[in-house]
Amino acid sequence: MFLRLFKITSCVFVTCVFFLSCKKENPVKQNSEVTPSVSLTPYEIKYPYYFPKLIIPENNPLTIEGINLGRSLYYDTILSNNGLSCSSCHNSTNAFTTYSSNSLAHINLAWNSHFLWNGKISGTMEDIMTFEVEDFFNTNIAKLNNSSFYKSEFKKVYKVDEISSKNVAFALSQFFRAMVSKNSLCDKFFLHTANLTTSQMNGFNIFTTERGDCFHCHSIGLFADNSFHNIGLDSTFSGVNLGRYNFTLNKNDIGLFKTPTLRNIELTAPYMHDGRFQTLEEVVEHYNSGVKHSLTLDPIMTKPGKLYGLGLSPIEKQDLVNFLKTLTDTSFTQNPMLQKP
Repeated sequence: MFLRLFKITSCVFVTCVFFLSCKKENPVKQNSEVTPSVSLTPYEIKYPYYFPKLIIPENNPLTIEGINLGRSLYYDTILSNNGLSCSSCHNSTNAFTTYSSNSLAHINLAWNSHFLWNGKISGTMEDIMTFEVEDFFNTNIAKLNNSSFYKSEFKKVYKVDEISSKNVAFALSQFFRAMVSKNSLCDKFFLHTANLTTSQMNGFNIFTTERGDCFHCHSIGLFADNSFHNIGLDSTFSGVNLGRYNFTLNKNDIGLFKTPTLRNIELTAPYMHDGRFQTLEEVVEHYNSGVKHSLTLDPIMTKPGKLYGLGLSPIEKQDLVNFLKTLTDTSFTQNPMLQKP
């Protein structure tokens, strides 16, 4: 009796073990048919304490792979229908703009909420990149979906089987956020790791005091204020010179244009929205003696003692130019991460 009971128990045990073994095998077989997910490498943008806080959207976190995908798109004519790429008008040698062009430089745009000279697009980096993809370039997304390289890369970064204009805008946004200039001589001066010459220091004092009043629109750090001003380029306005008015139709916006960053300004000639000035000396002379009055002229331009310009001496004007050149950042223009892949 005992022997029989033992045999029955053993049989039941073996049957249970076999059954449980079969149950364990099924999930393994199913999982083996699923493509393993690729691990992405998070990327953190580092910037000095005098920069504003940078907000990265939760739905487009920065990764090395995403930035590299955006970089490929930036340099690829596949974005356009006329053989041009972003880099066609934004060359790294000229701080990501082009000599003889009035294109705004691609520098520290991650901190901006207004884009283009007249601020036609406002919002996030993803918003301006959506405009670039869908309106400016009118990108043929089918060409990207026919590319085995881009199909693979977008699958890796965004887990999509079909590339959309949103995916393209998001990838470009990652690259643009990585385009950070923060290592000029001026930055080293702020961080107490380098000194300015006497002339550069005099220029800095002109820039940051009421003597020059530059700092009101070109705030220390980004050297821009993400806003719009009429700086007295004209007294009457028409066409493109109407500025922000062409977008808002608000008469108070006549002649107002976005404040460009002064970072790498030495490399981004010509200057102003229409490229009317070829040198920094011409720009300084405009503020010194060439401001034209109109109803929307920025009040900074007509403060007491400045109604007819700054009145800088020739030496002071050169000092100011010399300070502006301390904002040149070759580690930015030569950054391997930003070059053509």
